[in-house]
Amino acid sequence: MFGLGTPELVVILILVLVLFGGRKIPEIMRGIGEGLREFRKASTDARGEIKRLAEEPVEEMEKRPPTVVHAEGDEELPSEQS
Repeated sequence: MFGLGTPELVVILILVLVLFGGRKIPEIMRGIGEGLREFRKASTDARGEIKRLAEEPVEEMEKRPPTVVHAEGDEELPSEQS
């Protein structure tokens, strides 16, 4: 676990107790747990979306209208015609 042994973990726990006190620790751990839960959910959602898009047939993608992105500014770019 990150190269930390038992003595290192004990020192870290003692420091946390000294810095935050016994009453704040459950609140801190709850916040960490909620953050991890949200991260896992977002990760699972992203994986599912990527998998869904990867399995989408090419014909379906070809039926979609092309995405047009409008840029602001007055600079003209050279055309790609050869």
